Amino acid sequence: MSTARVRFPTAAAYAVAGAVHLVTAGLFLIGLQLTVLGFRTFFQPVIGLLLLALAFVMRPRPGRLDPDAPTVREGDAPALFALLHRTADIAGVRRVDAVQFTADFSVGVLHYGLRRRRCLVLGLPLWAASPPQQRVAALAQALGRSAPRNVRDGAFVGSALRSLTAGSRAVQEGEPSATPPRISAVALGAAAVADGARRFDARSRKSEWLLWIPRTVLAATARLLLWLTEPAARRALFKADDASARAASSQAALAALRDRRLARAVGVEMHRLAIEKRTIVEAPGPPAPQEDLWDLVHAHADRLRSQETPPPFGRDTPGAGPGSTGGDTYTLRIERLVRAPQHPATITLDGPGLARIRDELAGPRQTVARQVLRDGVQL
Repeated sequence: MSTARVRFPTAAAYAVAGAVHLVTAGLFLIGLQLTVLGFRTFFQPVIGLLLLALAFVMRPRPGRLDPDAPTVREGDAPALFALLHRTADIAGVRRVDAVQFTADFSVGVLHYGLRRRRCLVLGLPLWAASPPQQRVAALAQALGRSAPRNVRDGAFVGSALRSLTAGSRAVQEGEPSATPPRISAVALGAAAVADGARRFDARSRKSEWLLWIPRTVLAATARLLLWLTEPAARRALFKADDASARAASSQAALAALRDRRLARAVGVEMHRLAIEKRTIVEAPGPPAPQEDLWDLVHAHADRLRSQETPPPFGRDTPGAGPGSTGGDTYTLRIERLVRAPQHPATITLDGPGLARIRDELAGPRQTVARQVLRDGVQL
């Protein structure tokens, strides 16, 4: 991918993001002026409050950690963080400050706080289902995608995208329902009900047209930003795959990318285990030892791999994990890894290292397993 094909759309994306931030600031200033200085009429303060509300929804905001997800830092898991630091150094990105664990078959990096600290969001299903070297490969891919070259995750363009998404969602949720309110026909009579329904429908249609304009503008601008940042995001994926191959080996990087196809099958098995755990009746006598959920997930993923014939070259389908921007990009990533010079592993996750990391993650593993067994899995 040539530099010019990435540079010009990226520059345009920065310009559009700058316009979004300027519009947000303008909405705030105009809304504040109408609210404070417009009390000579009734409508000006109302419009000002609406503009202030939209500016508040579209405000740039720092990311934040999920308060319900188990979180560890370097002092809690030195072996895990040693692995992450080595992987980040190979990928050429800043090291992470925290790790959160979820029940998703995915792994990614979240920026949080005003200082944009970095948190690795690690899905324990993906971690449990992957062999050791593929775990290293998945970590390298996730860390590599968070490099500054991926402007979608940057502070300037990324915050504009999040502002547009939040604004569009707020306008969408603010649309009035086209369904008339239920009114008692006995109390008001059929004619009154019909007349009220017609008036309500007319008001709803008018309000819907008024909300359609900002919603369409916000959604179209978000799509434009996504289109302009597509070349940079695709290049970031390719660079992340290269870092994954250098860190874990080309073979492990390719296997980790293809293993994203296991996401739904693993999710179905976890959901089945959760239902089985909630409905099974314990037999009388001493309780049987409980099998670890993540060991069961690992065994199920191994069975899936043994039963599956690898697809022919170029016929892969995209997985459910983060980092894929569509089937074409996924296929290109597979082709690049197959055709590129093959790398040996720089980082080897051996038995003692695995055992130390497993001990460090005992608490998060139990917490997320309890959440899965309690709530099931969203498929």
